[in-house]
Amino acid sequence: MPKGDLTALAARLEDHLGDPHDPGSRMPYARIMELDERESYPYEFVNLLRLWGVPEYALPGEQGGRAGDVEAEFNLVRLIARRDSTTATALIITNLAFMTVWIGGSKEQKAELVAAVKNGYRLSWGLSERAYGSDLLSNAMRAEKVEGGYLLSGEKWLIGNATRADAMVVFARTAERGGTGGFTVLILDKRNAPAGSVAELPAERLHGLRGMDISGIQVEKVFVPDSARIGAEGQGLEIALKAAQAARAQISGMAISSVDTGLRLTLDFTESRVILGKPVSDIPYSRRQLTEVFADLMVADAVSLGAVRGLQKTPEQVSVSSSVAKYLVPTLMERSMSQLAVVLGARYFLRAHPHYGVFQKMLRDLPVANFADGNTVVNLRNLASQLQPLLSTARTADEALRADAVANAAVLYGMGRSLPPYQPWLQELFSRGRDDTVLAASDGITQLRALADEAKEDDQRDWLRRAAGTAEELLGHTASVADRAEQLRTRMGRAYGQCAELFDLAKEYCLVHAAAACVLTHIHSQEELEDPLPSGALLLLQLERLRRQLRPHEAVTDQPAVDEVMRVLRHFHREDLLFSHWQFRLAASGLD
Repeated sequence: MPKGDLTALAARLEDHLGDPHDPGSRMPYARIMELDERESYPYEFVNLLRLWGVPEYALPGEQGGRAGDVEAEFNLVRLIARRDSTTATALIITNLAFMTVWIGGSKEQKAELVAAVKNGYRLSWGLSERAYGSDLLSNAMRAEKVEGGYLLSGEKWLIGNATRADAMVVFARTAERGGTGGFTVLILDKRNAPAGSVAELPAERLHGLRGMDISGIQVEKVFVPDSARIGAEGQGLEIALKAAQAARAQISGMAISSVDTGLRLTLDFTESRVILGKPVSDIPYSRRQLTEVFADLMVADAVSLGAVRGLQKTPEQVSVSSSVAKYLVPTLMERSMSQLAVVLGARYFLRAHPHYGVFQKMLRDLPVANFADGNTVVNLRNLASQLQPLLSTARTADEALRADAVANAAVLYGMGRSLPPYQPWLQELFSRGRDDTVLAASDGITQLRALADEAKEDDQRDWLRRAAGTAEELLGHTASVADRAEQLRTRMGRAYGQCAELFDLAKEYCLVHAAAACVLTHIHSQEELEDPLPSGALLLLQLERLRRQLRPHEAVTDQPAVDEVMRVLRHFHREDLLFSHWQFRLAASGLD
């Protein structure tokens, strides 16, 4: 979807929902907090957004949905989550469950389910089990083959919308031995099951997302027809893992939304609160905290941009980009939210405050992004298993391979570039050593230096040159990671694949990928950005934030750079713009 069309779509949704601080708007914080305090499911908001048509942007156009580019639905959900993560989660679960059908289902299955979902049919995704969690190959729910279908027995637990959904897409064991070919995806239609045959487990009480239906089911020999099988028997693991790749990008975006709201609320306070004769925002320490969180948001935004657009442009590489996003973005956003809490002070602790009360809800809701649809350890393990070929390719790639990566990166990080149609069945479980974000980084740094040479203002030229130098230093860190990985493999032998040190190296690789994403977004989206972006000072602070995870006590910015980032941040805040490279206009705040 062209950036102009996506911007207009976002504006329509924002105008429809209105200012969340206005109790008379369609989705106000006052009502959101009331439902959260009562631990009540947000039916009214889910229905409001369904009638507006949000879920249709995750349904294939060929079968009657509105999905074109994945980033349309990604950004619509991001705008919803900035108001309420519970509603956003409740809304997208049907779409995440449907992804299994989009990947492995027949045309007839897709058409039937798209029509049903458009009419209010709700799905849940029955993946996890009480005893096994993320260990999918140990899952015990059994689908016994009988004439015309399967008899389904077992339990699914901690499933979103398990009770409220009309049907559950289940991941079930179809071969006693299990293994990679021993599982199948089936759709259990609860409405057509014999009365009492599907026992719904009690909803769990939650720390965050308090109103969310997180429950489960128990079944014993419930018949599921062959027509409800998704893909071939034994294809379940492949379908489930590919569906998780799309889910990871979506869920990471919701973490960004929590911090977007947190930063906006904190700025409401620091811009108006005067201490020692000046606004809190102008106190150097507080200013540094605010601008660092803004930089963190823009890092997360760049990483997510590449991960989401990669689902269409480089589906064979999303096993890497989605895992980087799912590990890095939620962990980065948790740190940022804690940083904001220090600035906001006692107000973040007030549940019933008419303005700041929503901060503590966002603080509680955010951590779910760390473990939903693949936790931090799962994503680091996925990256760790591919680390050696990724590092080898980064070191030895020839000119042709790098040129191909540069061309792909221009689309991945160019917000104005068109994308090929989304074909999720083309996603791969392993990237075979390709990560075009890292492979294209060197070219991006070269272009960044050229921009610096062309800059008319001395400050801008200096910031861009320092940003290029910092990015080059971070990119060069891949050599250190590669050397230490090889030494570790020699020392650990067979234990190498599961050792804690390998996971730490995977974390460092994520920092390199993120630095490359920041540079490539600055380079390839510069023509699409509106003043005051692109900003050399902001890019420099983004890279500093990543570098500080390796060198925590060394800064590459100075006070003039921080002051310039604060100028950019104030513009976003005062003009009611999303803290994102997309710069979406939000519903005007009428707050005094």
